[in-house]
Amino acid sequence: MSRGYAAAVEHTFEGPPPVAAQRAVRVAVIDDDQAFVTVLVKRLTALGWPHRVLASPVPVDALVRMRLDALIVDPVVLAPHAWTYLESVCGELPTLGVIACTGRTSVAQRVRGFRTGVDDWVTKPCHPEEVIARVEAVVRRRRRADRPEHVAAVALGELEVRADAFEVFAGGIPAELTRREFEVLHVLVAADGRVLAREEIYRLVWGYDMVPGDRSVDVFVRKVRAKLERVSPGWRYIHTHHGVGYRLVAEPVA
Repeated sequence: MSRGYAAAVEHTFEGPPPVAAQRAVRVAVIDDDQAFVTVLVKRLTALGWPHRVLASPVPVDALVRMRLDALIVDPVVLAPHAWTYLESVCGELPTLGVIACTGRTSVAQRVRGFRTGVDDWVTKPCHPEEVIARVEAVVRRRRRADRPEHVAAVALGELEVRADAFEVFAGGIPAELTRREFEVLHVLVAADGRVLAREEIYRLVWGYDMVPGDRSVDVFVRKVRAKLERVSPGWRYIHTHHGVGYRLVAEPVA
């Protein structure tokens, strides 16, 4: 790990520690725009929000250890791997609110960002109060969505799928799915043995119509299948229907 990466992990956040009653928002900012960052940091400090400012991306596991509620990021700083990086971050931190704050961009760039996991988009130049308000709105939605309601676990072969906790186990061993991987599995579980077309899976999970040629569903199904078979090698769960899509049925390996 480089010295810059280590500093991001080892140094304490600026500002007081979060107090449960105040519901402080723990924020990291990845941006090298000094003028913007200076003004934003003054506002974060005034709010008493613990925050960390980074001029360049850090390893995803470093962000995980920061226990963040929100990330304010300029995708330009993450170039040329902005979307890959953000997808990894969102996969490892499913409750993280991500606000992209950058200069003028195209519709295609913003759509790509939203599909990657960005929750909101602010165009610079912008007022720090707007950025703060958008952070609050995203974090509020996340906290509401993540209040678990008790949902009975679903048993499939050796698997136990717990939708209220985004967890899958086989014999007590977690499959360790990311949130997006769990969402793919969950729509297959909800289909109750019916074949789902790739386009339908994409629409249910990503919330958009799938662009022709997009292989995201195949990539995530492959990841989920591998993780399920790792913890439950004696069973096959996700079945491919070539040219159509996928079906989830628990079948023992002959």
